[in-house]
Amino acid sequence: MKTFLHSIDNSLAIQKKAQNLIPGMTQLLSKQPHRFSYGVWPGYFSKAKGAEVWDLDGNEYIDMSISGIGANVLGYADPDVDAAVINAIKHGTSCSLNCPEEVELAELLCTIHPWADMVRYARTGGEAMAIAVRIARAFTGKEKIAFCGYHGWHDWYLAANIGKNDALKGHLQAGLVANGVPKSLAGTAIPFVYNDINAIKEIVHKNQNELSAIIMEPIRNEQPEPGFLEAVKTMANEIGAVFIIDEISSGFRMNTGGAHLLFGIEPDIAVFSKAIGNGYPIAAVIGKSKYMQAVESTFISSTNWTERIGPTAAIATILKHKKLNVAEHLMEIGAEIQSVWKKHANKHGLIVQITGIPPLSHLNFEYDDGPAIKALFVQEMLQKGFLASTSFYSMHAHTKQNVKNYQSAVDSTFAIISEGIYQNNIESRLIGLPSVAGFKRLS
Repeated sequence: MKTFLHSIDNSLAIQKKAQNLIPGMTQLLSKQPHRFSYGVWPGYFSKAKGAEVWDLDGNEYIDMSISGIGANVLGYADPDVDAAVINAIKHGTSCSLNCPEEVELAELLCTIHPWADMVRYARTGGEAMAIAVRIARAFTGKEKIAFCGYHGWHDWYLAANIGKNDALKGHLQAGLVANGVPKSLAGTAIPFVYNDINAIKEIVHKNQNELSAIIMEPIRNEQPEPGFLEAVKTMANEIGAVFIIDEISSGFRMNTGGAHLLFGIEPDIAVFSKAIGNGYPIAAVIGKSKYMQAVESTFISSTNWTERIGPTAAIATILKHKKLNVAEHLMEIGAEIQSVWKKHANKHGLIVQITGIPPLSHLNFEYDDGPAIKALFVQEMLQKGFLASTSFYSMHAHTKQNVKNYQSAVDSTFAIISEGIYQNNIESRLIGLPSVAGFKRLS
């Protein structure tokens, strides 16, 4: 049987322990080792710095994979952000009074987004989206939401799958089960497909008197068709629905701010998380005062939304992001990775699909045994010292040398995959298990 060149015994031991102690094994679906290849993916880290990661067995990797699911836009343990946070900790992070950093951050976000007047905070993207939805419903007095894209785990979103086979298929995560979501929410969340203007027109026509908001990501896997974003905004305005842009994944990748700025789109509300804190928990809901003031007519409140670390990290991250023009580097590195995939897939005769904006690039092996091929890719890249998968999220810490070394590793790994496909023995080459796609139980 094929074995690893290095031991991951400690990593595998804690994974086994976690399965008995933590439902679902981890707190985030996208970090489950099964999503990569259970049995070879180390799963846990002891240290992370820049673009380097050390596992529990002391093995060192260059992370050319998901980069903290896109949260660590500058790189792991960024010295400037960490220094600001450490200083905040020394002066106290929680108090009976409020921290002034939340006002400073609000000013900074509204300066970057001149259309916005007011800001509210949370600590995760999903809860920030729930806040935005609550604001829209409070402002309009209506309940239904039309949406496009992936927006988190809360009831308002998963309601789309009540009584449906998979209404959320095509919105990043397929197979999300709506168990535990009140059945009374059925019909309140209505999905539409990105760039399908006729789909949203039909939804608006049928539900115009009941829609509180139209929510969408400005971009993810494909560019908006000319006039699409503008048309959706116009429809929202015409029926009095709040137009909400979800920048949790797209924000601070292509520019310093929201991607909607690049498209010349002015939403009513925009939501940020992930990249704005470089891995520290922080989320922001920014918007026009007309809508944001609706917070006062409902109840949106949490103790840990007032702590100091999140806003401090966000201020330091955003200022550095702007000063160093981080987005330009993210775009350049991401484009180079997409080029590497394309070049070596062609060289070795592999059928692949490459999607996503450069800083959030995705690779799909277009074969029936795609999950096994993905696992073999993960496995072989680990052997060569890389955390790598079929997604690549750019960090400022990624260097040209990282890309050069990664290209060499991809070349030899694609050669192995091509040989395995030709010989029809991909699965027999695996040390671990094929990757799990979508939402599946870990039994």
